Amino acid sequence: MTVRVMLISPAMNAALREARFDGEAPLDRSGRERARAAADAVPPAGLTLSGPSERCRATAEALGLAARTEPALSGWDLARWSGRRLDDVAAAEPARMSAWLGDPSAAPHGGESLRDLVGRIGGWLDSLGGPDAPGAGFLAVAEAAVVRAAVVHGLRLPVEAFWRLDVAPLTLTELSGRSGRWNVGLGRPLTAPTVR
Repeated sequence: MTVRVMLISPAMNAALREARFDGEAPLDRSGRERARAAADAVPPAGLTLSGPSERCRATAEALGLAARTEPALSGWDLARWSGRRLDDVAAAEPARMSAWLGDPSAAPHGGESLRDLVGRIGGWLDSLGGPDAPGAGFLAVAEAAVVRAAVVHGLRLPVEAFWRLDVAPLTLTELSGRSGRWNVGLGRPLTAPTVR
């Protein structure tokens, strides 16, 4: 059975602007307003989910979605690097940063490796089929790293391809198919339809 999975990346916030490892930072006023403005562009779905981060839940709320929090959609666990700026970590721990960027099995921060992240999100994605799947598909607000991991898994890309994918705030990425065979529509901006 073909399954449709639509992933929306959360709206902008201070952590994204500052290139900080932090999914728990709340949306700022601008991010909330942009999400509210995009609410009419959200496609319908049979089941609406949200990653557990504050940013995902607040984006879902601003989009007008009654989303159920899905723990499997947790953002990338970067443990002791959480809350720190990317450039600060690179300056303080250059060898560890290099290992993290160069080896998908490395977890010098003490959290989840890139390989583990892709495996976790791939396992969630592949579990969505079956007779109980909603006909209109799944819609989830998920951190950009989760969206990137889903694309890597769905297209069976080398794990290192994760670093070559960009996911902008408030964009929709669609996966359709089933375990082992996914098609991907990448990064459609959520913008309100124009009325003529």
